[in-house]
Amino acid sequence: MKDTSLSAPPYEPSARGGLERLAIRVTDWSERWFPDSYIFAAIAVVVVAIGAMLIGAPAQGVARAFGDGFWSLIPFTMQMAVVAIAGYVVAVSPPASMLIARLASLPRTARGAVAFVALISLGTSLVNWAISLIFSGLLVRAIARRNDLRMDYRAASAAAYLGMGATWALGLSSSAAQLQANPASLPKSLLDITGVIPFSETIFLWQSMVMTGVLIVASLVVAYFSAPTGARARTAADMGVDLDDTDDAITKPTRPGEWLEYSPLLTLLLVALGAGWLYSEFTTKDPILAISNLNTYNFLFLMLGMLLNWRPRRFLRAVARSVPSTAGVLIQFPLYGGIAFILTKATGGDGATLSHHLASAFVSMATTESFSAVMGIYSAVLGFFVPSGGGKWIIEAPYVMQAANELHVHLGWAVQVYNAAEALPNLINPFWMLPLLGVLGIRAKDVVGFTFTQLLVHAPLVLFMLWALAMTLPYHPPVMP
Repeated sequence: MKDTSLSAPPYEPSARGGLERLAIRVTDWSERWFPDSYIFAAIAVVVVAIGAMLIGAPAQGVARAFGDGFWSLIPFTMQMAVVAIAGYVVAVSPPASMLIARLASLPRTARGAVAFVALISLGTSLVNWAISLIFSGLLVRAIARRNDLRMDYRAASAAAYLGMGATWALGLSSSAAQLQANPASLPKSLLDITGVIPFSETIFLWQSMVMTGVLIVASLVVAYFSAPTGARARTAADMGVDLDDTDDAITKPTRPGEWLEYSPLLTLLLVALGAGWLYSEFTTKDPILAISNLNTYNFLFLMLGMLLNWRPRRFLRAVARSVPSTAGVLIQFPLYGGIAFILTKATGGDGATLSHHLASAFVSMATTESFSAVMGIYSAVLGFFVPSGGGKWIIEAPYVMQAANELHVHLGWAVQVYNAAEALPNLINPFWMLPLLGVLGIRAKDVVGFTFTQLLVHAPLVLFMLWALAMTLPYHPPVMP
């Protein structure tokens, strides 16, 4: 089919919409003035510590709470790092590369290609956010190599990011939902407030699935109609992006000691053992409960990554390349653990913690009916400054979940309120874009005009659905393990 978008009128700089100009200016400002996300986490520690002392907590008590909590999230930190590593390893495997080449041949129009990338990104993010970022980025590069489509590389790159900006937190790799479903990963102080909340009460609620479906449709529509076409489009060549990928072929071993590194024998034995364990897990337990366990989830994807990469040498090379993407998680999550303990352990003169005071303030501002909308706005704003799904949940959960208990709001829906709202600032915050931008060879300012357009549609839509769907859910007290 002929790409009719090539008949579009010549591109004129003045024809750019006001929303695109505004988005680029906002991104330029944030790239110039916003420090690394680690700085925001460190500032949060200082602000929470000062807040605890302002309610009467002694400085020594605050320092002790920080130190005690610093390593409290080590299991979850490791789990989230493996989520990123396993997702990357699967996405860059040879079978995945062949699948990408096949998928890249399917779109018939430039706008259709952008929407297709968006669909893949949104769909894969529900399974694994890391796979979504890497796989979608590689798909954009593959489509951009086609000579028969003049696809706007910026719009397609923004479409590849939509999973992280719209749906990932509503899927299986949701940090908050995974955390709440795994009592061993929860700080005891938080577990006492929330209890265990399985996936059936969070991401698998029908209300959550309806919200996910609506967001996917809205994202696809915006991605399609906001993509420049014809001469207005800027291709990868126009932007000076090199699309030549280096040869990643596995060579033969050069010495006897390398034989097992290039042989699939050990891979097959390990995967066979892993498959046996997974079979036992999914046949002896409720499948939903089994996949809710983050260790099982990561084990599944690591085994799949080993199998798809076939040879240990290729698998280890993929792991090595994925490790830099975990740096933020490894260094920031201990700070979030310290923040959680300051919030819930350091007591003031009246015996109450800062978490208790924040919960009281939250309750005073919200009602049972307005809780979801108020919490959604608050979580989205905080998410721009603390761009970390699991870490930010540890900061927010002690007081917002206490408020949900006091206002009798469905606790699983409170988690989903956080998940849906937490994704909104990702659309304009470069933090989570970094792995994708590295694959694409562009800058955040090149895509934020398109992601900001998505944000203008998503924000009111999400807040409305959070408020409306909350009315269909009854409150249940926390369930302890």
